[in-house]
Amino acid sequence: MSWADSLIKLSGYEVETLQKRLAEIGDRRRDAEMRLAMLFAQGDAEAAATDPTNTGDLLRFLEHLKVRKQRVQGEIEIIMAEESGARDALAQAFEEQKKYEHLAEQARIAEAKKQGRIEAAAMDELGLRKSAR
Repeated sequence: MSWADSLIKLSGYEVETLQKRLAEIGDRRRDAEMRLAMLFAQGDAEAAATDPTNTGDLLRFLEHLKVRKQRVQGEIEIIMAEESGARDALAQAFEEQKKYEHLAEQARIAEAKKQGRIEAAAMDELGLRKSAR
């Protein structure tokens, strides 16, 4: 295996790892968003089920629910920032992989040209020997 193939393989592994990381972050974000939606539904259900004469308990519940919603919303914002960073890292890894693939292709082309020159020189030498006889 050549150095170029090794670099391409390593960069491919890095891209794959970053894709898995991005998927995991996306799953965490969806879970947090689902928890937030459940908190909203829980608040609506509690407000609908509460006796209008007992609003004190409902207000305390809704205040506590508001704190929980803010906590989950903060978690979502952190996850979204992490997701953005992971997307940037993945884009950079793709760029690196493409660079290595381009370098490998250029090395193959250069080697083919070199072999062509060697074969042409050998044929020229063979022709010169035949014409000298």
